[in-house]
Amino acid sequence: MKIQSPFGPKLGIVKIPKNIVSKINKEVDSILNNTSRSKKSDYSKKLVGEVKQELEISKSFINKYLSKFLKKNIKKFIKKSSNKNLKNFKVKNFWVVRQFKNEYNPIHYHSGNLSGVGYLKIPKNFTKSKKKSKTNGTIDFIHGSKSFLNKSIFNHKPKVGDMIIFPNYLMHTAYPFNVEGERRSFSFNLEIDKNTFEKINE
Repeated sequence: MKIQSPFGPKLGIVKIPKNIVSKINKEVDSILNNTSRSKKSDYSKKLVGEVKQELEISKSFINKYLSKFLKKNIKKFIKKSSNKNLKNFKVKNFWVVRQFKNEYNPIHYHSGNLSGVGYLKIPKNFTKSKKKSKTNGTIDFIHGSKSFLNKSIFNHKPKVGDMIIFPNYLMHTAYPFNVEGERRSFSFNLEIDKNTFEKINE
């Protein structure tokens, strides 16, 4: 895990094992191939994304395939960021975002204590642009205002298997892109145990 602290709040950047990326993609495809499951899993009304589809992932799937991976990396993030030992945490929600050409996720923040985003599919040449900055399809994390030695924006160009852990209050946005294909990602929010939260927040 790599810890980034570009402007105050820390971000943990992790590589997701290929088998976990594959399992989540298979679960999403299974939901998409079943009309009743797609309707039941629809999570778009609770989210701000101007995107094609957002699907909630079941707690049973999380417990079976993701809990061990999340537990290991959330504990590591807390330890490296604060030198505190996390006892436990609770996943509040976990969903998948399907973003296509010209769609986007506006600037927003999350609930809980910690949040995360991970990448499952990325279109080819998704940053294609007339500008040099190449922000199409990328994610920006925003904190505070630009000042001396502080840009206030941290940009990440996602790759399949990237996962970023961050404090829930950290504002972020996913930019639109202008090529064909699906940018598929997951997001989650979790609450850490009260004792650890209070120790870190002292």
